[in-house]
Amino acid sequence: MPLPKKKQSKRRKRQRRSHDALTSPTVVTCSNCSQPMQPHRACPNCGYYNGRAVTAGRSV
Repeated sequence: MPLPKKKQSKRRKRQRRSHDALTSPTVVTCSNCSQPMQPHRACPNCGYYNGRAVTAGRSV
């Protein structure tokens, strides 16, 4: 199995890994119940999406 000819420098290794950082999820408030939720998903609290009920969520 082939092995690297030379050691990769710290700079080169860190440049390659610069895109591996985790990002925090985006959070918006629900227009129906004002609870935090992820955008473009039904609200886990009330079950509304885009101003209408899409799931049988909890009643507010």
